[in-house]
Amino acid sequence: MLPVFAMAQEAPGQQPSALSTFLPFLLMFVVMYIFFILPKQKEGKKTEQMRSSLKKGDKVLTAAGIVGVIAHVDERFVSVKTGDTKIDFEKTAIVKLLEADSEKKHEADSK
Repeated sequence: MLPVFAMAQEAPGQQPSALSTFLPFLLMFVVMYIFFILPKQKEGKKTEQMRSSLKKGDKVLTAAGIVGVIAHVDERFVSVKTGDTKIDFEKTAIVKLLEADSEKKHEADSK
């Protein structure tokens, strides 16, 4: 008989210990926390920091796929200028900061 199978067999009438029963579940939870939950929390903090640092002139991408330049920033809303149109969005609709202060860059390029 292989030693692995010999260790797996228990004496009749004995119950496995609580630690050996719950250890695989505990290890699985720890691994899932490290690989799934922690990175998501870090990403969320980074996105929230990006949204709080938005300012007029930043080029952004919205959740609707609209790319524009921020014209006005409130505590909860931002106005995004796309061409001749201004559209109001909640800050949570801003998914990505494409360029910081793109208006200043644009003015410098045109000089």
